[in-house]
Amino acid sequence: MTFFLDTSCFLSLLDADDEHHSRAKPKWEDLISKRVTLVCSNYILVETFALIQHRLGMEAVRAFQEDVVPLLTIEWVNESIHQTGVMSMFAADKKRLSLVDCVSFNIMRRLGIKSAFAFDRRFKEQGFECIP
Repeated sequence: MTFFLDTSCFLSLLDADDEHHSRAKPKWEDLISKRVTLVCSNYILVETFALIQHRLGMEAVRAFQEDVVPLLTIEWVNESIHQTGVMSMFAADKKRLSLVDCVSFNIMRRLGIKSAFAFDRRFKEQGFECIP
């Protein structure tokens, strides 16, 4: 089984004060123990690094890089994927739908991934199953 991981998942895992932390941590441990495939894009990593650095500091970024990133399968966004994401963002014409979101949805569709570990309702709006 394969899951796409969103920035919202990573933030909730690392920030004990996050409203979703108590649900995210046991789900993360369950996924790790089952050795499922955990996919995210390099765009998700850039977004996550920036938010962790801003909210939690460099030690948290270092912990994320050393403890979490090695467990991930990273989909590297090339020019074609980027352009498709930009076109999707413009076509959606929604203020709250980011380029990172659109690229994530396109990657999930291209890879046939149906489930996201995310607390972002936009994944569900796009027809994906969200866990937890």
